Amino acid sequence: MREFLLNQRYTSAGEPELGVGVVTEVSKGKVRISFPASDEVRLYSIESAPLLRTVFKPGHTIVDQQGQPLVIEEVKLERGLYLYYGDDRTLSEAELGDVSTSHTVEDRLFAGDVDSPELFALRRETLDYNYQRRISPVHGFVGGKVDLIPHQLYIAHEVSSRFAPRVLLSDQVGLGKTIEACLILHRLLVTGRITRVLILVPESLIHQWFVEVLRRFNLWFNIFDEKRCASLEKGAPEGNPFLDDQLVISSIEFLAGSAKRTQQAVSAGWDMLVVDEAHHLEWSVEEASPEYSIVDLLSRVAKGLLLLTATPEQLGVESHFARLRLLDPNRYADFRDFVKESEGYKDIAAIVEKLSAGKGLTAKEKTLLESMFSKERISLLANKDEQATHNLIEDLLDQYGPGRVLFRNTRLAMSGFPKRIAQLIPLRDEENQRVWIERLRNEFSDDMQGTFESRGGQEFWFDEDPRVKWLLGKMEELEPAKILLICTSKEKVLALESALSKFPEFTASVFHEDLTLVQRDRNAAWFAEPDGAQILLCSEIGSEGRNFQFAHHLVLFDMPFHPELLEQRIGRLDRIGQKKDITIFIPYLVGSPQELLVRWFHEGINAFNANLEGGDMISKLFSSRLLTIAKNTSFEVAETELEVLIAETAEYQKVLKKNLAEGRDSMLEMNSFRPKVAERLIQQIRQEDNDPALETYLTKVFRHFDIEMEDLAARTYLLHPVSFSASVFPAIPREGVQVTFDRQSALSREDVSFLTWDHPMATGAIDKVLSSTIGTASCGLIRRSGKPGLVLELIFVLETSGKQRIDIDRFLPHTPLRVVVDHTGDDVTESFSVAMLNKSVVPGKIDSLLESNLFVETMLPDMIASATEIAEEMGENEIEKGLARMRHTLDHEINRLSALQKKNKDIRVDEIQAAIAERNTLSALIKRARVRLDAVQVIRRE
Repeated sequence: MREFLLNQRYTSAGEPELGVGVVTEVSKGKVRISFPASDEVRLYSIESAPLLRTVFKPGHTIVDQQGQPLVIEEVKLERGLYLYYGDDRTLSEAELGDVSTSHTVEDRLFAGDVDSPELFALRRETLDYNYQRRISPVHGFVGGKVDLIPHQLYIAHEVSSRFAPRVLLSDQVGLGKTIEACLILHRLLVTGRITRVLILVPESLIHQWFVEVLRRFNLWFNIFDEKRCASLEKGAPEGNPFLDDQLVISSIEFLAGSAKRTQQAVSAGWDMLVVDEAHHLEWSVEEASPEYSIVDLLSRVAKGLLLLTATPEQLGVESHFARLRLLDPNRYADFRDFVKESEGYKDIAAIVEKLSAGKGLTAKEKTLLESMFSKERISLLANKDEQATHNLIEDLLDQYGPGRVLFRNTRLAMSGFPKRIAQLIPLRDEENQRVWIERLRNEFSDDMQGTFESRGGQEFWFDEDPRVKWLLGKMEELEPAKILLICTSKEKVLALESALSKFPEFTASVFHEDLTLVQRDRNAAWFAEPDGAQILLCSEIGSEGRNFQFAHHLVLFDMPFHPELLEQRIGRLDRIGQKKDITIFIPYLVGSPQELLVRWFHEGINAFNANLEGGDMISKLFSSRLLTIAKNTSFEVAETELEVLIAETAEYQKVLKKNLAEGRDSMLEMNSFRPKVAERLIQQIRQEDNDPALETYLTKVFRHFDIEMEDLAARTYLLHPVSFSASVFPAIPREGVQVTFDRQSALSREDVSFLTWDHPMATGAIDKVLSSTIGTASCGLIRRSGKPGLVLELIFVLETSGKQRIDIDRFLPHTPLRVVVDHTGDDVTESFSVAMLNKSVVPGKIDSLLESNLFVETMLPDMIASATEIAEEMGENEIEKGLARMRHTLDHEINRLSALQKKNKDIRVDEIQAAIAERNTLSALIKRARVRLDAVQVIRRE
């Protein structure tokens, strides 16, 4: 590991435009660099700092802090700092003034230190690809190892386009809220708009989130718990452990258990806070839970906030308001005002529904629209003007819908879901039926009360249980298909594991709350492997958050009591993207309390065959009666009462479905998914997926750095260093790594990395080339060109000084400017295309040219000067284009937000102010862009 010392000079490999920086602070694991030329400061991790030591060579001119120049004659290293000798004096690295490294390209050329035309072409290509990937409209979206699902991409695009977004992601179970949140984070991180992120999740989901963001998005988050915080404090007792890393995952339970850690997390400051399972945060007008209070504190210091919940309103209007209050406490300050205001959207929603369905409007509805817009605009509807209708719908959704802070997609509006095939399995034990009914009555009682501590696994009698006998037969029948089994408690899981272990032909893995998070992930991974466990035995903890959609057989070994908990169980497999229909097996003993539950779920609310809505309301109305019936010792009486309850429940659900359909916030759902926007994004991503440019480019880079690409399948390779010295890419271990450029291949293999322009391996390859001198100076020869002479190909880069959290790449990323001049300085770029030079130029020697004083002292400097003038004119044109792109985007957004704010209180004042500030900052940065010479190729024509 490098030793960083105060006053050492470095340049940034990733941001060379910052200039030469000086080390101003070195602490445990961190180094702070100040870049005077660009007035920027960066904090790097010592272990992975993308820094290059700046060393000036004999012949270079440097200046001290008083501006006095020194021509270097000799260089020495002493105690970690360079000493420069010349002009009868010595200048320490610590005494350097304003210095730069802009002379490097010319120096290499004059010294005869030239590369082949092939390497010059590689650098030229690298600069062009770096520009293209940064300005791409899907920059930050192509890199996710995910299916291209329209509603997910739309939400990610809409949210990540905002300044410091604060939204509630509340898609129904199985629609992919976690993927949406990760897409948003990935884009904001890749584009540099955020750097510090805190993800808060229930303890049981920590490792799932860690694996999800790493495997799918190549983002390494650090898991923070008490052990890690205490360890960090040992090295820095006065420090804040939450400042040690930029990307952090922690559990809400951990913070709730420590006021000290909560205060540290709050004081650390975050660009983005993500909270999963937000419906567990309890709040009422009278009081708030500790967990809610912690998130409230963090949400006030975090610039952006993503709340994830599948049940935004089903837990009650008050609970829904509590989450909106976290997003914008000024906007949602009074619960009663919120309830009253929500009623106002119904008339607009009805109009939007009619317009979308192509239905006519009543005179009253037309009058309402005319009062909101104009008679002329509304009159266009009578002419069946499709564009006018579309624009009106867009404006209604934008100006009056509640979709600024809330996104909710429902299964009803989506396609691509599998069918549910329910198989009810009534079981009997002819010899001991009464004994088994009594045993299952006791089991049911324990399930309801959670009293398992005194029970030993053998008391479940699973070696003889009819359900287990059925399960063994079903496993043999379905083998090798994967089976997910969920039951109420870890005690049942352990007892089932013990029973199945007596049959070595069956392999089972377990998943319950007493396992460590690492053990849970390992067991889930073993279940996911093709030759791994055939069945995963889960306690109820497996119902929340986990995704097992590679399986399509679900066994409900017992019944949860709450309808929404049952939906959570089924939702582990019934998810968008599931490729096969799901078979749900429900084994139960005839005459047991479990049979009563099964019948109520199946006949009363059809919960096995269809997605259930309003489960919480159904539970509140009927659960107590159902429990009383199930506990009745007389099965005949219980069955009679159940028939009545089933009829009442079924009738209630009909009314509930109708009310939910009528009360559906259609404006919210329409604003949560714009198909045309999503389709455009998908087309752009697919275009990049299918473009072979990245594959061809990385093949060249890997070959140069001695990384072998071994063919495994179409567009799939094994990468590994040829020699020990070739280990220049940290992401490529000595034993190799499997990669693919094909999205579908990547999705089918967990162990294969998906290479895109967003992948760290691709960005690392670009940085590796551009941070080195590869191809910066070259000499080539064109034979039989018909006209002898000399031309110079120069690549300039129009650079803006980097500003963190300002996504300037959308408008003016580092822009390569290619200029070719002849020996008179005339612009001949059009006569020497890239394709022609790549095909015609062969390596040449520069020695004879350097022996000519005329070439060295006059011709070459004049050619470079002429080319620089041309490049600066090109740069001015690019600056104007960048300003125009920026103004078109941000002026439109600022005007839109200002207009919306008059009608829609969801528009935050700080969002408009931030957009104006961003426009002003971007304008200043773009105007200050400067041209820098990056590479030169001398070409002789013979």
